[in-house]
Amino acid sequence: METYDVMVIGAGVVGSAVARELSRYQLRIGVLEKELDVGCGNSSRNTGMLHAGFTYKPGSLKAECAVEGNREFDQVAKELGIPFSRTGKLVVGFTEHDRENIEKYKAIGERNGVKGMRMIDKEDIARIDPNAGGEFAMFVPSSGILDPMQYTIALAENACMNGARFHFGNRVTSIRRDRASSLYQVVAATAQGTCTYQTRWVINCAGMYASVVSAMLGYPDYPVKGFKGEYYVLDKKAGAFLHVPVYPAPNDKGGFSTHATPTIDGNMLVGPDSYLTEGLEDYKVTKEHMDGLFADGRKMFRQMQRDYFIRNFAGIRWKRVDPETGEVLDFLLEADDAHPNTVNLVGIESPGITCALPLARRAVAKLVEKEKPKPNLHFDPVRKTKKRFLEMDEAERAAAIAADPRYGEIVCRCETVTRAEILAAIHNPLGVHTVTGIKNRTRATMGRCQGGYCQTRIAQMLQEELGLTPGQVRYSKPDSWMFTGRVREDVVNGAGKEAAQAIRAGMTAVGTDDQMADLASFDEGRWD
Repeated sequence: METYDVMVIGAGVVGSAVARELSRYQLRIGVLEKELDVGCGNSSRNTGMLHAGFTYKPGSLKAECAVEGNREFDQVAKELGIPFSRTGKLVVGFTEHDRENIEKYKAIGERNGVKGMRMIDKEDIARIDPNAGGEFAMFVPSSGILDPMQYTIALAENACMNGARFHFGNRVTSIRRDRASSLYQVVAATAQGTCTYQTRWVINCAGMYASVVSAMLGYPDYPVKGFKGEYYVLDKKAGAFLHVPVYPAPNDKGGFSTHATPTIDGNMLVGPDSYLTEGLEDYKVTKEHMDGLFADGRKMFRQMQRDYFIRNFAGIRWKRVDPETGEVLDFLLEADDAHPNTVNLVGIESPGITCALPLARRAVAKLVEKEKPKPNLHFDPVRKTKKRFLEMDEAERAAAIAADPRYGEIVCRCETVTRAEILAAIHNPLGVHTVTGIKNRTRATMGRCQGGYCQTRIAQMLQEELGLTPGQVRYSKPDSWMFTGRVREDVVNGAGKEAAQAIRAGMTAVGTDDQMADLASFDEGRWD
């Protein structure tokens, strides 16, 4: 049975940030995550905005952490080696009621300490970005864009490099404190059976399951509601038209309807809409909502066209609510003597990306205040990264290929990802070995063809590098097997050999090298 000083439950952006902050001290740190990678919940299913903090109630934990997280992010991005752009944001309006709401939230932002917000007219909007809609707007210069998955990965890898241990595929099923030893017994279900961990402290960062874990720790099973939103992903042809996030005027409660946001990698997101869901992992998308997004998105982004769409997805913000009024409540971060050696975080939704490190510092401070652990003198906040091949100039590419010829083989054509980069991702510090794990670390499969060319190659590389059989390769979740049996069994068994030979003969003169390589794999029975 493994024993830790502190166990973090959940490896979303907040759990990963907590693990990183804990690693500043001499502590044995464990992180339990039910999925096979970090950030598989709403930490990666969002707009990727660094929020300024102008829609949150003054004095609230949301407002305080949003402004704090926003101000420090240039330094954080530099330390962790993640791409980030402080683009600013346009909050556009069309009616006098829109203007009233924008000015209302501008005043709230100023009370919260947001700097530089200003009202602008239609001509100013056109100067900032001619493809943005709106008759007038508030420009918020402190807003920015980032890749939330890259950020979560970076936090977790930095925590891992500083001593934290991540246990993936561990779904927590019970927590009990042994009075004699004062240790918590945390029981988790895994693919191999039940696993029990001992720990002196437990920090609940379980995201959508936070209220469930809260009850396991003896806190209330806080009422939460899921606000689901669907998104379109547009390819980089669309991304070339918009460089600043464009949001509609906030509604009377401070929420936003559909907005258009460029991504840090040059794509475009249109969404989300918002409606209630009862499914904890109800990530399906629907034609009804996609059609609504298209209509609403054209108001924000004039160049919106259906032929730009390459993917869609959904995210769910699990908000803590008042059970009587249904009012959405503030973030909850609590620790008390009635629940010794625990920190409980519930209702951490948007702007959770922006607030992750400020929340982590506050959570870890609860432990430090009581335990007074020694500092980790070897803590290094810097996560060293390599420049992407796509972003290199010709001289840099030549040098990279000379040093490692595997840089000369492009595995993902759409995003120009090389074999060397895929191999580095396969051997990542967290030991994540899913296809989406490679995708999220390299952007392979994220281009126009959405993996039509490279996904099978990535699966084959996982097999070769890790000694896996085809049946052991997973797409993302514990039960998301890429291959469940052989196809074209007749060719594999030789019944179709003559047909394969005829195809090969026909391709000898006209087939490309890639087609021939694929056919060779086909003949050898490796298309499983």
